[in-house]
Amino acid sequence: MVKTKRKIPLFITVVIIILGLVSMIYLYFAWKSESITVSNPIIKKIETDNTAVNLKTIIHETEKFVVQIETQNEYETLTGSGFLYNDKGDIITNAHVVKDAETIYVRTANAQVYPAAIIGIGEETDVAVIRVPQLAGEGGLQIDKESFAEIGDEVIALGSPHGFQNTVTLGIISGTERDFSVNTYNYNNVYQISALITHGNSGGPLINRETGLVIGINSVGTNDGTIGFSIPILDVLQEVETWSKEAQNSQLTFTNTDHILNSIDSEQFTLDAEYVMEYFLDSIIIRDYVAAYSLFGDSIQSEVSYTNFRENYIQVVDIIYDHHSTSIVNNNHASILVDVQLTKNNPNKEENIEEKIQYEFLVGYENDQLKIIGIEYLED
Repeated sequence: MVKTKRKIPLFITVVIIILGLVSMIYLYFAWKSESITVSNPIIKKIETDNTAVNLKTIIHETEKFVVQIETQNEYETLTGSGFLYNDKGDIITNAHVVKDAETIYVRTANAQVYPAAIIGIGEETDVAVIRVPQLAGEGGLQIDKESFAEIGDEVIALGSPHGFQNTVTLGIISGTERDFSVNTYNYNNVYQISALITHGNSGGPLINRETGLVIGINSVGTNDGTIGFSIPILDVLQEVETWSKEAQNSQLTFTNTDHILNSIDSEQFTLDAEYVMEYFLDSIIIRDYVAAYSLFGDSIQSEVSYTNFRENYIQVVDIIYDHHSTSIVNNNHASILVDVQLTKNNPNKEENIEEKIQYEFLVGYENDQLKIIGIEYLED
């Protein structure tokens, strides 16, 4: 009887263990086959905003449409800035830049000089529009026509302070709705910016760092250079567009700028253009294809990718060149003829390949920098 009583608890224990194992196995397979749905997830997908435009791209694209404005009268010569904004060759600037001017001309980023005429100018508002027919069809900067800037927005100010064309300063909108008067002009609801505004900056565009759009006209700076003020473009856009719409070229008077064009130092320009040519060929010799490609202007880079350019020269092991001649053509472009002997590696044979080619480089200013804007290869 004692042995029977001892076996009963042992039997019960074994049964419990077996039932437990069976239950665990059942629950495991049931859990594995069932899909799990999370109704209120704590972790959510974070979407990144890639709409912000690259800073270098903004500056590069903006500089093409920013001009230096030079005015003269009987008493003084003034320098300011402005920017193209439409296909008519119209340039927005400050009224105080062109007021009382007897002669107005603009200098573009590619060093071209053109006469300009006023098509509209404010009496109390410091804004004006001048027209350069030669720039019609060149396009212009895009303007933010939807909203005003807010405190903290990052901005880019472009202009020609002290005659240094296409100078860039960065900052933020540090204040809004500022009101004051300078001379005969009333500045109402203007932006206060931390970007530097000084002599020659007046009339240049204020660009929103995030969108690349024009939001203001740089106008006034403090004497210590720590604070600048910019007129919101939305406050004057309707007036600007009215002037542009009503102006007729036949009714405008443009002054002659031949004396300005003739004052350019052609000898120095020739030397600078030849240096660009030599730097291009020397870069290929040392296999610095990035430096060589960077000397091309937009028109060439848009047609030839860096990869294709590199493939064209990667087999070149030596270059011998002889400068043939340089001539100034097409309004301050330099045409440079160079006799070139290329030594190329021949993958299929031991001997290298030699080619004699005559290069014709066309060098000119683009975004205020000398670039190779055209190149032709004339095989002997």
